[in-house]
Amino acid sequence: MKLIDQAETIIVVVASNLDADAPDRSAAAFLQSEIGRRGAGHPYRRAVVVSDVAWHDTLRFHDAPTIAIGGPGVNSVSGHLGSEIPTVWTQDDRIIIQAKYADGPPRATLWGMDAAATAASVETFVARGWLDEFLDRCWRFRAGAFA
Repeated sequence: MKLIDQAETIIVVVASNLDADAPDRSAAAFLQSEIGRRGAGHPYRRAVVVSDVAWHDTLRFHDAPTIAIGGPGVNSVSGHLGSEIPTVWTQDDRIIIQAKYADGPPRATLWGMDAAATAASVETFVARGWLDEFLDRCWRFRAGAFA
């Protein structure tokens, strides 16, 4: 059995050099839980958390929906994607949410000027409905897919 579906499994990326108890990892676990809850037990409608190094090294991840947590100075995937996708929301130049849903797999970067601001960006992404929009783009019925 395959472990991910490149159209439905969401790849959540954190910096590889973070401690296990780092705030960005906690934010990723929260996001992973929210995605899993919305996936309602479907085997591929879930999130997997990987490091930025693993994302770069695994070509299969490049075509999957991706959400990078942490700023471009910490998470190299945020740096890579951030130059390609627009900012959809910012607060006081401290909290930044970037997202792109069309023209390829959905992408988002969620980050802030410090750990608290990054956590707030993840919470805002969920609370304001951007996660639901992101998942809708990934999980809507696809021709030839089994419901």
